[in-house]
Amino acid sequence: MKPKKEFGRSKGCTRCGRRRGIIRRYGMHLCRQCFREMAPELGFKKYS
Repeated sequence: MKPKKEFGRSKGCTRCGRRRGIIRRYGMHLCRQCFREMAPELGFKKYS
């Protein structure tokens, strides 16, 4: 039996390794939880 190949799945969050809720925009590859923590440092602002 051949080993299964991984298709189209990113490796996960670069900060914590989580595979769900990945934000890939602008090449960040962060999960949503890490993005919320790092957003002010990256220059993102919360408007509402």
